[in-house]
Amino acid sequence: MDDDSTHDLDPVADLLDVLDLTEVGARRIDVSGAHATDTTTARVFVGRSQPMPHGRVFGGQVLAQCLIAAGRTVDAGSERQVHSMHGYFLRPGDSQESIQFSVENMRDGRSFSARRVHAMQEGRILLSMITSFQDPAGGLDHQDEMPAAPDPESLPPDATLLASFDDARARTFAQRRAIDLRHVDGQIWSRPAESRDPAQRVWLRADGQLPDDPLVHAAVLAYASDYSLLESILRRHGIAWSDPRLRPASLDHAMWFHRPARADDWVLYAQNSPSAQSGRGLGVGRMFSRDGTLVATVGQEGMVRIKE
Repeated sequence: MDDDSTHDLDPVADLLDVLDLTEVGARRIDVSGAHATDTTTARVFVGRSQPMPHGRVFGGQVLAQCLIAAGRTVDAGSERQVHSMHGYFLRPGDSQESIQFSVENMRDGRSFSARRVHAMQEGRILLSMITSFQDPAGGLDHQDEMPAAPDPESLPPDATLLASFDDARARTFAQRRAIDLRHVDGQIWSRPAESRDPAQRVWLRADGQLPDDPLVHAAVLAYASDYSLLESILRRHGIAWSDPRLRPASLDHAMWFHRPARADDWVLYAQNSPSAQSGRGLGVGRMFSRDGTLVATVGQEGMVRIKE
């Protein structure tokens, strides 16, 4: 993509186009049980990828597309909304190529629906995910309190800071991001954090209005959840994203959707890393709407290697 087309790009419209998957048919798959092997039909969708400076598909994009694909197979007449997703990143994808999503209907019960999704390029699985959807229900209700944070309007957008760096990757991210990120504790692109506290707070929202589709809002939150969660690990060890020794990669990703939220309203993403070991680090995050409602919890383990 040349510079002019990059500047003319509407990042939110581009993200919505990426999430607008096309159903292309169905395929038969084998399902092995305790006593026999049966076959079932998987619905197949396809979606394009967002070009990335490093040539690898952004993990958040694949998470969001898998969620959209799964949700499109849940009865449109029902009120079931996604409440959890658990996925494993198995190999990197090519950001210049489209991705195929194979959705298997594992179960439709009285209250829950479960789907398994494989994201594939050239017959190779990039991400394997199981998602679950639930009808609205009453029950016990409690939540953590939102941590204190300054208003997002008082903080500079990350895009403004990234655009000021003499770094082609940083400027590209600044121009193309559909998510407005604002670090409460300072971003760590160019230099390590001053504190070794393995925690940070980030305000985020889609940088434009989204359609009134709860599945789209959940998918955009999943997309945004992959941007900064491993940073709590980097903060603890005094590492910046621009460190040439850093070799990061997402290994798995889990997300629980507790309460409805709009991804085009401000969400505070409070993150922490309880552990890092064996070249892997764990990031845990909680998402709060601006009024203090806990809307989602996220967990991700990543490979965080330092090349000596």
